[in-house]
Formats: sequence, structure tokens, C-alpha cells
Amino acid sequence: MSGFVEKPEPVQVPGLIHLHTGKVRDLYRDEAGRLVMVASDRTSAFDWVLPTDIPDKGRILTQLSLWWFERLTDIVPHHVVSTEVPAGAPADWEGRTLVCRNLTMLPVECVARGYLTGSGLKEYNQQRTVTGITLPEGLVDGSELPAPIFTPALKAEVGEHDENVPYEEVARRVGAEIATQLRQTTIAVYGRARDIARERGIILADTKFEFGLAEDGETLVLGDEVLTPDSSRFWPADGWEPGRAQPSFDKQFIRDWLASPASGWDPASEEPPPALPDDIVAQSRARYIEAFERLTGTTWA
Repeated sequence: MSGFVEKPEPVQVPGLIHLHTGKVRDLYRDEAGRLVMVASDRTSAFDWVLPTDIPDKGRILTQLSLWWFERLTDIVPHHVVSTEVPAGAPADWEGRTLVCRNLTMLPVECVARGYLTGSGLKEYNQQRTVTGITLPEGLVDGSELPAPIFTPALKAEVGEHDENVPYEEVARRVGAEIATQLRQTTIAVYGRARDIARERGIILADTKFEFGLAEDGETLVLGDEVLTPDSSRFWPADGWEPGRAQPSFDKQFIRDWLASPASGWDPASEEPPPALPDDIVAQSRARYIEAFERLTGTTWA
């Protein structure tokens, strides 16, 4: 059993209907039928939403997503309509709120991998495949793949594992035409982002996207967040060394502490995880800020 250590009560705002409290975001619908996404400072690991917030994390993720959306619109449209905070909302929503088009979201986590690590490495070590895609012999943790691959997963509820699946299962779920669009668009967006990140000294090892269909039922639209440290593995290029775990700008740092003896917690247990110590919080926040600043070339205020 996993999930929230303590699920927060949703903020009530006049004119907004609360729809869902996710791992990081709270979702509302406004009177015009648009989705209002508010990124909290919550963080998750090992399928648990942790009891400790990372200050400014929600704003960093939101601002970084907006920066990326602008650089991807020639490949795929995105769902953001406005960043205006709804009237009556708390002042804290400033900088972490996105007003979005109402999409029909597709039930697929669209994962692109350019390097071998994480669950992909685990499957590769057992079968020399990742979601059924055969890879060359001799790859190790952190190896660059011959070409980026599309390794989808089916979305899970909070507290459950996303399930890696072969491409054929995606086609069965959403139809062959949409599955083809998802694969092509995922690889195209990953390729653009990988090249931009590389210019800034960062390796984009893998990332995941969520897509929905526009009101016409046909146009693919990029939704949720995009290319943040929560949905991507960012590695400093000057520290890349295949054959070991890589230093990172993402929440792997938090996972590593939780899995260490210092936390006193067993991720395989059913016990909820402990609070993060102040130094882990501060170092995690610094990593999010460094990723933002290196990618965007701007200083986090």
C-alpha cells in the first residue's frame, strides 16, 4: 500500500470546482470549462507522496514547463491558455498556476529514452529488451542508446506503479493511428529537447510526456507538465560516466536518501516514508534551481 502520507485538503476557490489532488498538482475546473492546474511543492518517491515539501518546487516546475512549451510549438501544440491566477485564489498560486484547454487525455505515459537506466536498465539486464525493443549487448547503467526509443507505460492511480507495456498494447488501447502519432511525436519532442539541453551541458537521459486530444477529437496536444526534473532525468554532461549511477538534477537524489541507511526506512515495506531532513530539502531545492537556471539561462528569483 502506498499513496499520500497525509493527503492535503483542497483549497476552495469561488468559481472553481476541485476535481483531483494528484502527487504534485491540484486540478480544478473553472466556469468556462477550462482546467486549472496548480503545482504544489509536494514531491513523491517510491509511489509515496512524501510528508515534506520542497520550497518553490511547484513554481520552478511550472516556469520551466512554460519555457519548454514555447520551444516545442512547431512540433506539437500545448494545452496552456493562460497563467492568470483566478480571482479569489490564494496569493501563493502566483507562478504555479496554468489555465488549460479541456482535453481528452490519453491513458498512456509516453516515455522516450536516449540512455539506459532505471526500469529500462532492469528489464535490459534480464532480457536485453526494453518494453519489447531489443537492444545491443554490452550496455550498462548510463549507456547512450544507438537511437532514442519509445517505451510507453499505462498510467496508474496514485500509489500504484505505472506499467511498462509494448507498443502493440498502446495501439490496442488507443488505435493504430493515434499510437503512431504518439510514438512519432514523443521521439520528435525528445530529440528537440535533448539537443537544447546538450547545448547547455545537460544530458536528457529520458523523459515522459502526456498527450490529449483537442475538442475536434483528432488533434494531438501536449498536456500536463513537460521536461521538468519531476518528469525527466537530467544529468550534468561533464559528470557522465557509463557503468554507474549518474549525478543528477532530478529527484533521484531524494530516492537515494530514502533508500539509504540514513533514512532508516525500507522502500519495500508498507510503512510510510519519513520526513526529509532540512539538508536534503535544501540540496534538493538547489538541484531544481540549478536545472532551471542552466536550461533557461536565467536566474531563479
